[in-house]
Amino acid sequence: MAWNSSGGPSPWGNPRPGGPWGAPQPPSGGGQGGGGGGGRGGGPDLDDVIRQAQDTVRRFLPRGGGGMGLALVGVVLVGIWAASGFYRVQPDEQGVVMRFGAFNRTTPPGWGYAIPWPVESVTKPRVTRINRVDVGFRAAADGGQVARPVPSRDVLEESMMLTGDENIIDIDFAVFWRIRDVAPFLFNTRNPEATVKSAAESVMREVIGRTPIQPALTEARAQIEADVLRGTQTIMDQYGAGIEVAQVQLQKVDPPSSVVDAFRDVQRANADRERLRNEAESYRNDIIPRARGEAERLVQEAEGFRESQVARARGEAGRFISVLTAYQAAQDVTVRRMYLETMEEILRRNPKVLVDDRLQGVVPLLNLGEQGRGIAAGSQQMTRQPPPPPQPAPTQGFGNNRPAGVPR
Repeated sequence: MAWNSSGGPSPWGNPRPGGPWGAPQPPSGGGQGGGGGGGRGGGPDLDDVIRQAQDTVRRFLPRGGGGMGLALVGVVLVGIWAASGFYRVQPDEQGVVMRFGAFNRTTPPGWGYAIPWPVESVTKPRVTRINRVDVGFRAAADGGQVARPVPSRDVLEESMMLTGDENIIDIDFAVFWRIRDVAPFLFNTRNPEATVKSAAESVMREVIGRTPIQPALTEARAQIEADVLRGTQTIMDQYGAGIEVAQVQLQKVDPPSSVVDAFRDVQRANADRERLRNEAESYRNDIIPRARGEAERLVQEAEGFRESQVARARGEAGRFISVLTAYQAAQDVTVRRMYLETMEEILRRNPKVLVDDRLQGVVPLLNLGEQGRGIAAGSQQMTRQPPPPPQPAPTQGFGNNRPAGVPR
């Protein structure tokens, strides 16, 4: 709407000469424009600005209903103020509602409502995000990959630590943590990241202070990480910080740079020692079972021989007792049987030539072998004189008894 600048009535029906701002006021101080009035320029007065704002509001109000229009404007403003209380919590966040600055409640992910300012306010921390604190070094940007930091600068006042055997070691490590309880996290600690860093550094110095340097450089790294994680979590629980320490990761464990070459020589010597020890263990594991097996074999053979000898002796003793029992029951029959068995055994082992003593002029058998020559000689001798009667084999334990009918 254009202003009536021709000196006529104003848009609201009241004549206002000089346009919408009224008639221009002449400058004070003798008509010197811009220089009088105590240094105030010739701009509009404050009262004129207020009246202008009132006129602008009246333009949007219906004619003849000033009170109703103000009420409508108030309702609209109240509606806008009430609608500003809606908020949305993301899936990785948790809403914390504070009423007049004090904790009131927490809300899950999704839409929620809080009484607008200045009654309630909403804070939405990320409770699932894994945060990282570097101790002993400062990591450069790594594209959001918190698990693999890129060291850019070493902080010696944080990384230099004293070991249990009074050596100095340079340790860089990272602590990964997240929010476990959002209310204590917001209201119990002023700077959670600095708190985690100070607690982790303190616990690391304590653990290294009771660990010798050699295990700290080699096989004790996993144990150090576990001890530092447990100690840091204990401190966070004592503080009531609402923080969960997820992992402690050693980035670098080295001796000071001035003596690193000597320590590497020591590590190579230790590696050679371990290699030789493993070779010795392998040789021992090979030779000892073999010797034990050989010893066990010899023992088993000796046991078997002993058992066989004992069984044979017991068998002989049993046979002798059975023969003795048979002899005591029938002496003549037993003696004849023993004689026949003995002769059978003798004749089985020796060569035999049977010649009838009634034959005359027996042609000797010529055997070219030694045994054959002996047999031939024996046959010739047998042709010259009759053979003596056979003598029974002596029997031990039975005296000189002979079976009936056997010539003496």
